[in-house]
Amino acid sequence: MKKYLVTLVPVLMLSFQPDSPSSSAPLKLLPGREVTAPTEDLKPSVSQEKVEQLVAKLLTTYHYRKVRLNDSLSSVVWDNYLKEVDNNKTYLLASDVAAFEKYRYQIDDALVNGDLTAAYELYNVFRKRYQERSEFVKDQLKKPFDFTADETFNTDRDKASWPKTIEEQNDLWRKILKNQALELKLGNRKDSAVAATMTDRYKNLDRAINRIKSPEVFQMYMNSFAEALDPHTNYLSPTSADRFNQEMSQSLEGIGALLREDGDYIRITEVLPGGPAFKSKLLNKDDKIAGVAQGDNGQMVNVMNWQVDEVVKLIKGPKGTVVRLQVISPNAIAGAPPKEIRLVREKIKLEEQRAKKEVIDITDNGKPFKIGVINIPMFYRDFEGARKREENFSSTTSDVKKFVEELKAEKVDGIVIDLRDNGGGSLTEAINLTGLFIPKGPVVQVRESTGETEVYTDPDPSVTYDGPLAVLVNRFSASASEIFAAAIQDYKRGIIVGGQTFGKGTVQTLIDLNQWLPKEPEKAGQVKMTIQKFYRINGSSTQHKGVTPDIELPSGFTAEEYGESSQPSALPWDQISSTRYEVSRGLDDKVLSRLRDRFEQRLKSDPELKQLAQDLADFKKAKENTVVSLQEAKRRKEREEAERKRAAANKVSQMTAPIDETGTPSPNAPKKKKDLYLNEAGRILADYIIAVNK
Repeated sequence: MKKYLVTLVPVLMLSFQPDSPSSSAPLKLLPGREVTAPTEDLKPSVSQEKVEQLVAKLLTTYHYRKVRLNDSLSSVVWDNYLKEVDNNKTYLLASDVAAFEKYRYQIDDALVNGDLTAAYELYNVFRKRYQERSEFVKDQLKKPFDFTADETFNTDRDKASWPKTIEEQNDLWRKILKNQALELKLGNRKDSAVAATMTDRYKNLDRAINRIKSPEVFQMYMNSFAEALDPHTNYLSPTSADRFNQEMSQSLEGIGALLREDGDYIRITEVLPGGPAFKSKLLNKDDKIAGVAQGDNGQMVNVMNWQVDEVVKLIKGPKGTVVRLQVISPNAIAGAPPKEIRLVREKIKLEEQRAKKEVIDITDNGKPFKIGVINIPMFYRDFEGARKREENFSSTTSDVKKFVEELKAEKVDGIVIDLRDNGGGSLTEAINLTGLFIPKGPVVQVRESTGETEVYTDPDPSVTYDGPLAVLVNRFSASASEIFAAAIQDYKRGIIVGGQTFGKGTVQTLIDLNQWLPKEPEKAGQVKMTIQKFYRINGSSTQHKGVTPDIELPSGFTAEEYGESSQPSALPWDQISSTRYEVSRGLDDKVLSRLRDRFEQRLKSDPELKQLAQDLADFKKAKENTVVSLQEAKRRKEREEAERKRAAANKVSQMTAPIDETGTPSPNAPKKKKDLYLNEAGRILADYIIAVNK
């Protein structure tokens, strides 16, 4: 299955307070000061009005979720757009929201009729009011901040209300700026350096706002509609589609990461297996980049509010050179400083994206076990090589089959398939890989929006490995990983260990809108749309719920924060009829119960597992506190505590052995940090071996 990566054009979630929605009068902020608003409003093009109608027709006709354009959907779209415009509720006043409330139940009719009045009216007010906030920021940055006052700031504004008055809004912005300045000051920066950085930061924001034109506004609005249907449905403006095809492919060079703009920051959307970022284990999906520096001694450049292509240019560079990044983790505790990471640029080798193997030694009940481990970072397949029937074309299944044969020759007692952080890839490979461990039979069901269902089957009756098997997953195992893990679980062929998986059980297609508007002279953009849904062979969807492990290990990731279930518009879980398949007899409920009991005993008695569970509990509790002090002395103590908790949380991150290109551990590699999750998966598999041999 082709994997589509979509990146949205830069959108800054800002807006303003109008005297009335269409007001173009001079804006007042401070007594005696007026700000001249932009003279020309942004306007939709005739082409955009046609595209709006077409997208509305396509999504309501062909999207998997058969939705009707009605007042209920209109309300959701309007809430989405308000969030796009003012995500942190810092620019609009409560009166602004009330003034635009008249549009809440009109969006459905507007989409059908090609009416973009609401979208552009709100955004044009935003452009005017931005100048007001910008002047306020400039005025505040001329004054020194008082870090002795005992006051606090809540960094999470998700449940906050829009400020009711200009005075309340000014106070909110004073605290925003003070909090940002204090974060810089605690990073051992002089006051002059803090002031310079803050000034540059908001100059960048000014430039970013000025770059946003009509196509970006249209995309923001259309995505407010598309994402109301499900989080994987998007509209790409012509500029965004072009940038994706050109710049995003290039961003794979250097450190091996895909980037996109996300509010004030550049966010990592994917870490490419085999690249410097992936191998370092220091940069992860959804990390935000706040700064970039060249070499070991280069000055850190603040890249907040930069365009993604500008940041890509800073990160890319000659092979062998060093780039340093300031990174903010998505699960960072409030008040914690950005972490700085160092990466050496290199050309990414295809071999390093492929599966790898190792052997770990486990002692269980005083008995030694040799456990083979096969790590699969993604489900890859050389489709061109397969089409040409080339011998030994690259594929996940062929590589894993080779490793299984080698591990059998080494007389391992069992095998762990490590799918942690595997975001998916080729559906064909997920099916073929399952076939290495089962006789022929169904692997996954794919359902169309019409209700028609197709069963995808492994036709090969041979079994490459019929010994003890475990599959290790986590919250970021998704799509093809979930299909493989679900099939192994449904056949009772192996034990699923780890965390609940991501829950992406949908299939998307990419549509070029100009194919539907053949007479349209302008580029119309593209739509990525959800058209199918995956189901397990037992009839249960992998969507939303993902795969629940047979034995669940402690995790720092919750379903409310990460994965498909964290998205309000995610398609729901449901069930269809089971297909016919023959269950293995090696793993029954009685054995699973015994394995869970053994794990629970270790969780209570093993010092490392006890510490792991405690560290995760402390970390989760610390993340819940989003209020930070704006008093320097108190904030320093908070920061020290946040650093301590972050260090504890870092202990639970996945660490893998340095492995060479042949898929074997490097003999001269430094000793690796112990991987508690992999070690525990090995012990659970050892428990299973003991249980079935009694």
